[in-house]
Amino acid sequence: MAAEAGDGKPQPGRRPRSRLIVRLGALLVAHSVLVSVVCCIAGSIAFLLLPVLAKNTYVSENALMPGSANPMFSSHDVVEANRFLKEILDRGSAKVTGTEIAKLIGQHVVDVGAELYYHKFHPHGNQFHPLHFFSSITNTMEMQYNSSCTLFGLNSVGIIRAPRGDGKEAIVLVTPYNSQNIGQSEALSLGLAFSIFSLLSRVTWLAKDIVWLAADSRYGEYTAVDSWLKDYHNPLFLSNSGKIGTGVCFEENILHLLDQLKVKGPGYNIFKRAGTMAAALVFKVIEKKEKEERDSLTIYAEASNGQMPNLDLINIVHYLAVHRQGLRVKIGSMHSLLKAAWLKFVGEMLQLFGKLTKHLNPKWKFDITSAEYVEGTATLASSIYYQALGVPTGSHGAFRDYQVDAITLELSPRFSLNNENNRSAFLLRGGRLIEGVIRSVNNLLEKFHQSFFLYFLTAPHKFVSVGVYMIPFALLLAPLPIVSAALFSGNDNLGVSTEKVNQEPGCIGSSDTELRSGSWKWLQAAKVVFMIHLWAIIVSLLPYVLSQFPLTTPITLLLVWAALSICILLIFYLIFGACSTHCGWELLKSVMIAAASTGLSLMSVINFSTAQIGAMLIVPMCLLVQPLRKQMQAGVCRKAVLVICNLTIAVVGFPPVALLIAKGVCEDFGKAGVGAFWELAQLLWSWNSATYLYLLWIHLPCWVLCLHILLYPCIGRSSKA
Repeated sequence: MAAEAGDGKPQPGRRPRSRLIVRLGALLVAHSVLVSVVCCIAGSIAFLLLPVLAKNTYVSENALMPGSANPMFSSHDVVEANRFLKEILDRGSAKVTGTEIAKLIGQHVVDVGAELYYHKFHPHGNQFHPLHFFSSITNTMEMQYNSSCTLFGLNSVGIIRAPRGDGKEAIVLVTPYNSQNIGQSEALSLGLAFSIFSLLSRVTWLAKDIVWLAADSRYGEYTAVDSWLKDYHNPLFLSNSGKIGTGVCFEENILHLLDQLKVKGPGYNIFKRAGTMAAALVFKVIEKKEKEERDSLTIYAEASNGQMPNLDLINIVHYLAVHRQGLRVKIGSMHSLLKAAWLKFVGEMLQLFGKLTKHLNPKWKFDITSAEYVEGTATLASSIYYQALGVPTGSHGAFRDYQVDAITLELSPRFSLNNENNRSAFLLRGGRLIEGVIRSVNNLLEKFHQSFFLYFLTAPHKFVSVGVYMIPFALLLAPLPIVSAALFSGNDNLGVSTEKVNQEPGCIGSSDTELRSGSWKWLQAAKVVFMIHLWAIIVSLLPYVLSQFPLTTPITLLLVWAALSICILLIFYLIFGACSTHCGWELLKSVMIAAASTGLSLMSVINFSTAQIGAMLIVPMCLLVQPLRKQMQAGVCRKAVLVICNLTIAVVGFPPVALLIAKGVCEDFGKAGVGAFWELAQLLWSWNSATYLYLLWIHLPCWVLCLHILLYPCIGRSSKA
């Protein structure tokens, strides 16, 4: 008996048991409807709980030591800033255009003993080009107004060589200003920047070079900074690469321009460089109409395609601003959610639940007030929206393209800037804040790496890390492969199996041999999905074609784009229409869900916020969609619910509608018109935002396929006819 048991042969009458993971997968597929409901509800609840799960920010890198040294910025530097401010305003009141402000900045930079040079750049013309989508070549178009005169912008750059450094690292300070129409706020920004730059030229503790970029923003802040960064990282080895005089025109005589730019010290027209950029600060003064109790600081951190700087950079700014200078720190918030009644109700329920859990166990830290939850949700929604948009919220985004951590700081005084005493106190706080941040970055022995790069902000001092906000997305995405497998295997619990595919009205019959073939089941459905995705790629390239024609109004461009897209889709259906009739709607839905889950997974790697918002729209659309003919066979209540849900999702899930709703909720519904979609699409492709590709390569095909399934078998009959 022992020999028989150990011979390794299977016992007669016993079936070999499959592996545990196979049995678990079969169980999930068999109960796909229940799994989908549970995962979607759990994912929605987890998403609403993100503000509750947010943690307080902390400085991860001990070497930063924010606030460990007493500030050196004093009232003497404030006097110097005010003096520089008055000189700029005097030059501006004289209606002098061109290089007067640049010459003034350059003269003062030379006077403090720093190196100076001027950087010329072309204004950018953002134009969609499909072959240059993920490259910066798109933004190098030169705008030539006539053959004899090409317009240029002019940046003034000062460099302080660190007395304790080896020249391998640098900190960049950026102050944008409009050289042709400079205001008091911009002049104050330049005065603050120069006073800090003058102070840093005298200190002995600098271990990193300081670069001050006075960016000429007459053609846009981002354009000036981006052009300088391109030349900084991609040097041109030409004989006249750094010279200013060739081809420059500021609506004044070229020779007179060259005379204006001559300042003390040689080499003002030779591009100079410092070390590798450790960090960059873009700061400016903004005088707001609404006055507050304290001077405020607004932080902008979002860069292209959802990139964020290292959280430690924001942490040290927040710590120094609040605990050292007494400033009120703010970040972006979605104001429409602050007044939402349903959000206040959810906050009150969570507050009540927190009190209950605290009574059960005082160690459970689930305590949040309704007001904190509402404000945290509004800030979180704003953070997700601007990351998903993929457009930088300031000129700091140009630095992130070169993997340099950078943020924009907007300083706002509580009183009018005309009051000199209040202005001096404001300058003192702002100068000490910038000095403290520079001191902390100066202490770093390596680049920022300790803290998070993937996070959402729910407050200036609270964040949600990647390990937490991945949970709602994973829960929403989990049902898709399960439902796809269930539909393919015929265990979808929806009433029709794949063995009855050819009995559907409007489908062309096939032989039993073809039905038994495993490849035939999904091949025809895959052809339909491929056809729709190919059409979506063509639609995404149409704006480049339309931009070549003299169509000016956004509404006209949008209507032409929509008409061409519909015509091309009809042509595709006439050519490949037979493929859509050879498969049932279940197989088509199975392949569509597989394609959607793959697209969302890939998008989460490029821009997670876009994938998160897309999953909230695509997942319910994919799971609930059924042919209207099938829904009419259900009971009265179920039929009404299914029809309403499918039609609502079909309207809200349409990419233009979804994009305009998001823009209206986050910004202003008054701007969300018909032509606004073309302007928003133009904004996305001109900034090379991956959201544009997601909307047209993933979301739009999924919506068209869902509409195809919703109208099945009407489309099949028309194609067959």
